[in-house]
Amino acid sequence: MEYEAVIGLEVHIQLLTKTKIFCPCSTDFGATPNTHVCPVCLGMPGVLPVLNKQVVEYAIRLGEALNCKINRFSRFARKNYFYPDLPKGYQISQYELPILEGGYVEIFIDGEYRQIALERIHMEEDAGKTIHKSDGSYVDLNRAGVPLLEMVSMPVMHSPQEASEYLRSIRKIVRYLGICDGNMEEGSMRCDANISIRPKGETKLGTKAELKNMNSFKHVEKALEYEIERQIAAVENGEKIVQETRLWDEKAGITKSMRSKEEAFEYRYFPDPDLVPILIDDEWIERVKREIPELPKARMERFVKEYGLKEEDARILTDDKILADYFEEAAKASNNPKSVVNWILSELLGHLNRENKSIEDTIIKPEHIAELVGLIDKNTISGKIAKTVFKEMYVSGDAPGSIVEKKGLVQITDEKAIEELVVKIVDANPKAVEQYKSGKKNTIGFFVGQVMKETKGKANPKMVNEILMRKLEEK
Repeated sequence: MEYEAVIGLEVHIQLLTKTKIFCPCSTDFGATPNTHVCPVCLGMPGVLPVLNKQVVEYAIRLGEALNCKINRFSRFARKNYFYPDLPKGYQISQYELPILEGGYVEIFIDGEYRQIALERIHMEEDAGKTIHKSDGSYVDLNRAGVPLLEMVSMPVMHSPQEASEYLRSIRKIVRYLGICDGNMEEGSMRCDANISIRPKGETKLGTKAELKNMNSFKHVEKALEYEIERQIAAVENGEKIVQETRLWDEKAGITKSMRSKEEAFEYRYFPDPDLVPILIDDEWIERVKREIPELPKARMERFVKEYGLKEEDARILTDDKILADYFEEAAKASNNPKSVVNWILSELLGHLNRENKSIEDTIIKPEHIAELVGLIDKNTISGKIAKTVFKEMYVSGDAPGSIVEKKGLVQITDEKAIEELVVKIVDANPKAVEQYKSGKKNTIGFFVGQVMKETKGKANPKMVNEILMRKLEEK
């Protein structure tokens, strides 16, 4: 029997506000434990939370980008459960009246665009962090009260690859919007997956397992792949799938049962009496809309139209806002954007990927890429010499013009000088000339190599080839 996986994701987006959602404590990552805290986020008796307005604006920004319904009236609720890193004994979240409903995330997979429907997006505060050590467990409350947007998808994905692309698309959009850095390793974007299987053609959902502890796109894919195989094997062995929470064990490459979840946990939600409802009018929405930057798909389409790029190249560039900004700055300084994109994607990203670095790490300025392309287009240097120049740029960050001048790499374009050298080399290699005359036309490569060797790669390759062809045909 063939089975189909059904996947829904719950993604937590940590917002890039300077302060927490209900108090003025800093949200900076990596501080000494329990130093970014105050009576409000520590849950002390008698304190009152005050909503950070920017959290609402970031939610509206995301809602507009994902075509969600923005609820003009929403409110916070208390989600009651006990855990050591939850100082109040409840989490302030949203329940029956979230700020955003519906909408979709567009993904590109298998050569086409697909829309992944959303159920809701709501605002909430983060909990603290429990740290387990050999001598005991510790609680760091620096993260308690950090603002989150929780995105809940509909169960409409059917493969680990779809789920991974969905996450990549979310990361790309929130980075473009400037509301989250999307760093899964640091926990600023976190994902739980609900997954079940059913016979192909069935519409009824199977019993789901919830997967946690996945802190990279790769881990999400691997955990889902394993869980699909585990559930299929269990069903085919006559076992019953139980509703449970499972943890992804990265080292073992398996999911492990954490706790059974036969019934939905009763969080006893009720409206938070300390926070007033949120009222959003049209004017507020319109103001936030005006601040939304150009989004990835629109930018990709513009790159194709404005710079004449191939769609695939434009998509790679716009996958990362910083890379897209880098290209655009270089392209605006150049008359040849197609060549600029080739140098960025092939040479620059090639070097960075080999060193496991990103575009933020390069010391080559965008205008220097444009300058390098200009030197090739003006025949000041050849493409081969340009690669040597690029390597120096990558290490030193110097401008290509100054490297060419300092190292004497200017291309030889003096036709008379090249012709004299060609005649000398042709006359010195009569056997190769005879081979050429007998029909072995690829012998010309030998002569080109000799000329380039004599000129240390500086001779204009096009001129060398043209002069060689002429001289050999004369023979």
